[in-house]
Amino acid sequence: MSRRNFKTSGFTLLEVMVAIAIIAIALTAVLGSQSQSLSLASEAKFSTTATFLAQGKMAEIEAEKPENFTSDTGDFGEDFSGYRWDLRVSDVTFDEPEVVSDHLKQIDLTISWEGHDQYKYRLRLYRFVPRTKSNGNQVQSSKVHGSKLESDESTT
Repeated sequence: MSRRNFKTSGFTLLEVMVAIAIIAIALTAVLGSQSQSLSLASEAKFSTTATFLAQGKMAEIEAEKPENFTSDTGDFGEDFSGYRWDLRVSDVTFDEPEVVSDHLKQIDLTISWEGHDQYKYRLRLYRFVPRTKSNGNQVQSSKVHGSKLESDESTT
């Protein structure tokens, strides 16, 4: 019998399987990072838009008379479809000094994106309700923004 000498010029099945496994691992990492970047982009879009909408809504609330503060919910219309707001107004009570408790309101604003429970932006504002004299003139109006206190004296 004669023996033939073959030169091997191709890849073995084992080499092909190892190459496919390496490519699969690399593609899994690339696709995972792509998915994560899309998720982070969506979160960044919500954070930016919700901050802008919350600032606008709080400006509307600060422009209202304190006597008109009520809890309410709503949306931002067609321009920001899917974004909703929830406003909760409550009295703040302290053990001492009671005088402050009678005039302090806690305003909680929550901005959410419909259908996405993980996307919520919360903002809290404390507001002093102005004291009035018997003739209707304001004595002092104060606003508390987080830990910053601003005061402006005015009379009407």
